Amino acid sequence: MPINEAQSTVLPEPTTFSSKVQTKTAQVGVIGLGYVGLPLGLLFARNGFPTTGFDVDQAKVDMLEKGQSYISHILAPAIAEQVEKRGFRATTDFALLKAMDAILICVPTPLDQHREPDLSFVRKTTEAITPHLRRGQLVVLESTTYPGTTEEVVLPILEKSGLRCPILPYGTDGSRVTAPSEPTGDFLVAFSPEREDPGNKQFQTHQIPKVVGGVNASSARAAQVLYGQAFEKTLVVSSTRAAEMTKILENTYRCVNIALVNELKLLCLRMGIDIWEVIEAAKTKPFGFTPFYPGPGLGGHCIPIDPFYLTWKAREYEFPTRFIELAGEINSAMPEHVVTSLREALNRRKQCLQDARILILGIAYKKDIDDLRESPSLRIIELLKDGGAQVDYHDPYFPRLHRTRKYDFGMGAVEPTAEALASYDAVVIVTDHSSYDYAAVVRNSKLVVDTRNATKGVKEHREKIVLC
Repeated sequence: MPINEAQSTVLPEPTTFSSKVQTKTAQVGVIGLGYVGLPLGLLFARNGFPTTGFDVDQAKVDMLEKGQSYISHILAPAIAEQVEKRGFRATTDFALLKAMDAILICVPTPLDQHREPDLSFVRKTTEAITPHLRRGQLVVLESTTYPGTTEEVVLPILEKSGLRCPILPYGTDGSRVTAPSEPTGDFLVAFSPEREDPGNKQFQTHQIPKVVGGVNASSARAAQVLYGQAFEKTLVVSSTRAAEMTKILENTYRCVNIALVNELKLLCLRMGIDIWEVIEAAKTKPFGFTPFYPGPGLGGHCIPIDPFYLTWKAREYEFPTRFIELAGEINSAMPEHVVTSLREALNRRKQCLQDARILILGIAYKKDIDDLRESPSLRIIELLKDGGAQVDYHDPYFPRLHRTRKYDFGMGAVEPTAEALASYDAVVIVTDHSSYDYAAVVRNSKLVVDTRNATKGVKEHREKIVLC
């Protein structure tokens, strides 16, 4: 039945759940203690909620229980404070989920080898919740995924418990839920996209507005009540699908615009124009322009992956997403462009890539963080090795390269001393960490390939620099 003004009413809050939240006696469980889950769990603990973090990695749990951190921008004292106050604990025992009033899922959603959504972590986590599901609990998926995942994947698994949560339409004005009076079911299910930006000092977790959508009105309202206790602002949308699409739109917007400037960079290189100068000039316009910057390729868990979740789902509706797929192709090709630029620069010096000694500066996918998920540096290293080059790297956040889903180089970092820099045929700046002395890098290197315009402030020895 369609919702209209005559039928609509403000749905009563789910009394038991809301009263627990408002008195801060509700127990909050966060599954997945990575770059999203750990700051979220600490946020609820700081706001007075008894919070338990769940993870399958015993090493992470042990560190957290000792008040230690494994993520550089989350300081150990912040963890230790909540552990000592007994506001936060970590465990690998998923049986404790039964005691939680709210369960927030923050697990990875990568692509598989065919660039299709890999929901194995979401499925396994939901299956782990199901035996411990009880009436009145709220389960929220935060992992970025395609529209329909919460209703089509998560909810059916949870309902294998024998409990039911009906999918019912509801209305919203953004600040509150309005809906016809309907049964609320045995438990509550919602989606609230994570919006973390690791290393961003301008916006902390609680300052980023929280979007929530439920499978029914009671679920949406419960999620809003919960997140409203920890976030400065919450926004309610009309369904889990709308909330899922919100995050996909945010990252697709960035992906497409980065692809645009990457393509323009390639054109500007041929035309002898400095794309960085052009962007700086264009962004002085006070309206109608948002600056995006070219680079060696996309990294992180969101932008290189999320748009492909949407293109995959669009095939179900026989809808070609040509614009998004083209952007993905352009961005995915940037590591090859970096290697081609390096090869050409070496050739001009009468050298070849085969047996050349190359130092990669920066492994993290962006500056000043210890996150190498989908980092273009890894693909660049692979291409250089395939081309016969001898490759080393340095990154202040990675003394060793640990194994990833795609790569296992088994490399240790080389300190970029003046002597070391001088011994390489070329130094490639892939991640522009603030700790690097770029003037010293240029001064002591034979050749510098700069993919980030990190050397823009270096005035001397410009002839050594190749911007790509």
